[in-house]
Amino acid sequence: MNIQLRQGTAQDLPAVHGLVGELARFERAESSFTATLEEYQEDFADGFFEVIVAEDVEQGKVVGMALYNFVYSTWKGRMLYLEDFVLTPSYRRLGIGQRLWDVLKERGRERGCKLMKWQVLDWNEDAIRFYKSQDAEIETEWYNGKLPL
Repeated sequence: MNIQLRQGTAQDLPAVHGLVGELARFERAESSFTATLEEYQEDFADGFFEVIVAEDVEQGKVVGMALYNFVYSTWKGRMLYLEDFVLTPSYRRLGIGQRLWDVLKERGRERGCKLMKWQVLDWNEDAIRFYKSQDAEIETEWYNGKLPL
């Protein structure tokens, strides 16, 4: 299997959007996934987010991705925020997720980030186990807030 990791391009956005749809179904939140492909394309062009993709070169398809952006922590300084980390189920447990994770950390280091943050559902035991294997701290004392604008 020939898996290439690379910085995503506008041409990858349909596949990225599809992977996020897979994630929304997995998280039992498909009705909350309302961002359109056109919005992805506009926001990517505006530099609002970046994405690293894992491409199965032999199949010619994107099978995984890490979508992220850079934010600022008043306590820590520059920070990388991982929005979504998705790998097609048939490509899991092959080391591809670890490779994506390592490239993502390198992107943060290249930009001088001191911290990477993300969210994980409390019932997603496989993801929590993966993050803990990376020596990540899974916080339980903070509540998430959100407000439609």
